[in-house]
Amino acid sequence: MSTGTTFVAALHLPYTVQFRSKESRPSSSKSLSSRSLPPPIPETRANVPQLTLSTLRNDLAKTPYGEPIATPMPNLLESLGHGNIATSPTPPLTPTTTTAEELFFRVPSTNSIALGSPSDPSMRRIPTIPAARPKATPFLPGGENVVGRGYFDIPVTEKLAPATRPSRRRSSVASGASIYSQQEQDDWTIEKTDFGNGGLKNAVEASQDASENVYVGTLGFGTDTLDEATKVAIEGRLREDHNCLVAYTSNADFDGHYNHYCKEVLWPVFHYLIPDHPKSKAFLDHSWQYFEALNRSIADVIIKDYKKGDTVWVNDYHLLLVPKMVRDALGPDARIGFFLHVGFPSSEIFRCLAHREKLLAGILGATMVGFQTEEYVRHFLQTCSRLLNVEVQENGVLLDSRLVNVVTLPIGIDPIQLAEKRNEQEVTNWTEQLQQRYAGKKLLVARDKLDGVRGVKQKLLAYELFLKKNPQWVGKVVLIQVALTTTSIVESQSTVSDIVTRINCTYSTLDYQPVVYLHQDITYHQYIALLQIADALVVTSLRDGMNLTSHEFVYLQDKHHAPLILSEFTGSAAIFGGAEISVNPWDHSMCARALERALTMPPQEKEERWKKLYARVTGHTAAHWFSEFLSKLEDAWEEQQRCGSAHIPRLSAKILAEQYSAARKKVFFLQYEGTLVSWGSSSSTVVTSPQRIMDTVNDLMEDPTNVVYIMSSRTVQDLEQIFLRVPSVGLFAEGGCFLRPFGKEKWIRLADPELPWKSSVRDILDYYVERTPGTWIEERSCSFIWHLEKAEDKASAQRQAGDCGNHVNGSCESFDVHAIPVTGGLLVECRRWNKVNACRLVLEHMEERKWVVDWILVAGSGRDDEGVFEWANGLRVEEGEEKEGKSKREVVTVRVGTGHTQAKATTNGVAG
Repeated sequence: MSTGTTFVAALHLPYTVQFRSKESRPSSSKSLSSRSLPPPIPETRANVPQLTLSTLRNDLAKTPYGEPIATPMPNLLESLGHGNIATSPTPPLTPTTTTAEELFFRVPSTNSIALGSPSDPSMRRIPTIPAARPKATPFLPGGENVVGRGYFDIPVTEKLAPATRPSRRRSSVASGASIYSQQEQDDWTIEKTDFGNGGLKNAVEASQDASENVYVGTLGFGTDTLDEATKVAIEGRLREDHNCLVAYTSNADFDGHYNHYCKEVLWPVFHYLIPDHPKSKAFLDHSWQYFEALNRSIADVIIKDYKKGDTVWVNDYHLLLVPKMVRDALGPDARIGFFLHVGFPSSEIFRCLAHREKLLAGILGATMVGFQTEEYVRHFLQTCSRLLNVEVQENGVLLDSRLVNVVTLPIGIDPIQLAEKRNEQEVTNWTEQLQQRYAGKKLLVARDKLDGVRGVKQKLLAYELFLKKNPQWVGKVVLIQVALTTTSIVESQSTVSDIVTRINCTYSTLDYQPVVYLHQDITYHQYIALLQIADALVVTSLRDGMNLTSHEFVYLQDKHHAPLILSEFTGSAAIFGGAEISVNPWDHSMCARALERALTMPPQEKEERWKKLYARVTGHTAAHWFSEFLSKLEDAWEEQQRCGSAHIPRLSAKILAEQYSAARKKVFFLQYEGTLVSWGSSSSTVVTSPQRIMDTVNDLMEDPTNVVYIMSSRTVQDLEQIFLRVPSVGLFAEGGCFLRPFGKEKWIRLADPELPWKSSVRDILDYYVERTPGTWIEERSCSFIWHLEKAEDKASAQRQAGDCGNHVNGSCESFDVHAIPVTGGLLVECRRWNKVNACRLVLEHMEERKWVVDWILVAGSGRDDEGVFEWANGLRVEEGEEKEGKSKREVVTVRVGTGHTQAKATTNGVAG
């Protein structure tokens, strides 16, 4: 495990800056947000705007926290008309007005910061500059006020005493030119922020040695109006007190990156929504320029502070370009990880992005790439194969110089922190209030952002259908839907409000409201209380990554074992193993049946399902995710370092000669194309084959202790013509489909005599050849090669080859057939017959003849030789390690040329 620093890069730092003077506050220009800025958070309870309603009691009231407030609060039961206590029942209010339910969940503003979602950075409010406090209002540093946010309690202010502040570095701005006085430069504080990825912050804090982790990111807003002295001071405070490195960006860069490219391009595409709104800026080039600029700002901060042995971990879709930027600057030895917290779409969706190749190249700058589920991994590999025309393997993407490992590692929650939160008195108070308020009712709970991918509309339509089909449940079940506001899709909000109004107008009575629609966020204590008393959690996302709300629900249901209704299109559904009630949110009837099933499920089945869910939740925690990712990254880095040609020694002729002389029985496996001769067509290879290559092979054959095999992807006829003068040499044709044993003349067909997949593959290849002028197909006995060397349009040919390879790999997977890009074309072959199997068969025949092989040499240059290298390396038997009577055996594996390889030695150029 690396002992250096781990740079955790994300768009938002876990801390931001709160300014307290008008002069020092950055301008709240339109470039930061299309919304108007929210009012400042009051410093004291006395500054909280008071809510007065004529219908509410005027006597002193208490909040569910048990603390008195000097403002009239609604009587919860009277305002709802609940039970027999109601005095003035009224018809249900429309969702667009302030309802009694909203008043019930409303708490003083110091406790009403938006909760956010630990799994979804988009659940946060749009970042805005903290509003300045009036100068006339004195600052009171002794308060203990906190606000609820995700998993954290956020101090309202964190006073930085001037006496403890270290001296600043010298500013490049002359003191006379600065708009800040010395006192005004001190008039800001560092505070925790609720912006950003709460799940990531959770995992970092839960790690065993959080002190070695350094955050890298932005403050959450552009910093055009900050002078250099203030930037230096903020940077120093974040670095020294909070282990944070800040990347300063202009207002235009931050707004164009976050509000335009991320929100209007990447976020919809990653959730299968193609931006086609008439006002969408999705495909304007300037938003891409802002995206590049902000990624460059963060990459530059990492590069500046990086030291050998450090680890760089880049997180989420906001920073897709950072891995390559860091790689280009730091070189192949840098240890870089990337994790995508949202889902990765299919290649058909991703290819709609104008800058798709640059985005993929940015990700592939990492040493290892992590995704939440196997589905996202498969989509990523298919996209790389199709759009970049590179070879992909089950464990990663094979580039020219290295293998980029790809892993599945679902993120989780922090049970320890959640357990601490649930034991707080505020949660107990809210739990009691909610149980009293909804006594005798079954509660269906949901909390979603009100956008196009959370499935709120589908959930409400399913609930409406459930009530229609099951009238016996009317008056007995309540759906509490917390809907977080978004301004990007007004149509969704209007549609949802109409459905809520229709349901409530149809099924409400004087003391019953079937849908409690809270068009607001709730505090974390309310959130925990709701999950604890819920009779089911309903998640109907149309597309979602790891839904950590469902994980928290499972953890908090250790007493009641309420079932979980979960969309099959969430990442969480992939790890729960069917213990949830899986639904297709587009199928309203299915969702309605799931609601009935959840409400009528026997206690024994509830407990059995919950135990399975609980095991998955506690087995995939935030701390485990964090440590496991870094562990896998370390393993991947070590493997890449071992296989990188820069770290592999050159072949020593002296050592090779010593081993050769000491050996009694020697076997050579030599690749023909690219190793003995330069690669070329069948005819050109015959012409360019040097005479001395044939002489060298003959010299090896003259030694009776030598067995020589030549490996080739060429046909039987080609090899017989090439080695006509060396009749006894062993040959592999078509990559191991045919074998001519050493000293024999008869060929053995290793492949099946009938290949049912060939006709289907031929049809696919013909389809793409017709659309790619200048290309042609070479059909062999057990494979095809689509030659692209003479394509009229090279770029188009590469795209067609990527599509063709993706098509073949998808449709012929059951035959174990794969298509891989090769130099100048596309090779389609079956995995069952290859050089490794042929080499293994050769050694088995030699053992049958009682030949004891104590020295093996394998030389190759292509990617199909890597399997032979790996196999041969495992045959080595060190002195003193003899097993089952096996004697010492030396194995030499040599890669001709550079690149990622399993060989233990390299040499440059063609042997001939």
